[in-house]
Amino acid sequence: MKTTATSALLKVAGLALALVAAASPVMAGGAVARKAANFANGSSVSLATAVADGHRLATKTGDSVVRVSGTSMLPYFGDGAVLVLRSMSVDALKPGMVVVYRNRFGETVAHRIESRTAAGWTVKGANNSAADSTLVTADNLMGTVYVTLYSDAGSSLAASVANTPVALAAAAR
Repeated sequence: MKTTATSALLKVAGLALALVAAASPVMAGGAVARKAANFANGSSVSLATAVADGHRLATKTGDSVVRVSGTSMLPYFGDGAVLVLRSMSVDALKPGMVVVYRNRFGETVAHRIESRTAAGWTVKGANNSAADSTLVTADNLMGTVYVTLYSDAGSSLAASVANTPVALAAAAR
């Protein structure tokens, strides 16, 4: 399969197919979103397999893994997606990147960066009409989405899935 600088569907060392959403704001492009939605809708990979693959990849790279609950980031990802997060300095963030952070309610949230303010970064879900009320700062940033693994969201939760933290893709709070 052809790999480009903006996005790629790939197979990594026998892992489930993944959409690399590295720190590139270009990921928000329509063609990439269509590829992701088409792949996610037709995925036959179980959630347990996607989570296990995410953990294997994260172990090799020193990254962390969360599974997604919610639909605010469709068509990019939603229920059943598994996100591999890469640590990054808040100063290196750019509009368009997808980050996972802990909001003021103590919830872990995965949303896209909109803009920078003097106090932090404004983020918003792709399907939300309003930005989140919590700014992303060095204190609450958990990481940027480096890889998205898609799964059959209806699959049963195995023990490895139940122990994986959840990131909400939900309405702004």
